[in-house]
Amino acid sequence: MNPTDQLRFAVNDRINDAEVRPSHVPLVLLGEFQKDVSEFLKGSSRDVDPAKILVSIEEGSLAFVATGLLTASTLWTDLEHLKSADSLSLIDSKRASVVERWQSVAQKNPHRRYSVVDQLAQVSFFMIDSTSNFRRIEDGWVYVEKYLHGNVVNMGGSTKANVHLKLDNGVTLTIASTQAKLARGEQNRLYRSALLHVTAEENLLTKELRNLNLLAFEDHQPRYDDDEFNLMVERGTKAWADIPNATAWLEALRGNHA
Repeated sequence: MNPTDQLRFAVNDRINDAEVRPSHVPLVLLGEFQKDVSEFLKGSSRDVDPAKILVSIEEGSLAFVATGLLTASTLWTDLEHLKSADSLSLIDSKRASVVERWQSVAQKNPHRRYSVVDQLAQVSFFMIDSTSNFRRIEDGWVYVEKYLHGNVVNMGGSTKANVHLKLDNGVTLTIASTQAKLARGEQNRLYRSALLHVTAEENLLTKELRNLNLLAFEDHQPRYDDDEFNLMVERGTKAWADIPNATAWLEALRGNHA
């Protein structure tokens, strides 16, 4: 998702049998909604300063259009997560609290609805009404076996025998091993590409790995043997020596006749 500069926060409701709009809104709702929008924009990291954000109030429900959000990196990341209902554990805790608060109000009032839209691209990030079910999923760790490819940047140790593997994405993992296991084999693996077979615990939400243990270094390097290749060419040449036109022979074998 490419960040833009504007977001439209809207709340819909009916008060005294009339739609909420800038000219018809309870003071309490106006204050609560303004506070919630400000808290959602700031988040815990405060990468948005509400004092520097310009807001216009629009008709068509009560809507705040916030401008000046292009550099709010965590905000845009969290909005992308909120396209999924199982996302409250993944986003900023303050933003998650606002979503939960809006959801609690909407579930008690069938007329209440909240929405957050990219004002420029007309893309809806999320909407909350009486049927919404945004929720948190507790962190879950499961046992896994994986093959990890990267470069070995450090290995060994006098007390703890570890392998430090820098993955292709730049992340470096520490993988527990034993001195005996690392001493096996004659190949020097330090500062070289390697494929490691490991066990670990993996987080179901974040895919983070912990408690990694080395099972084995796997042979993954493609090997080219010049003598073996030449021998295969020689055998193939002899096998086709009595066939004047190999292409025609293959086409005839396939049933393709000119």
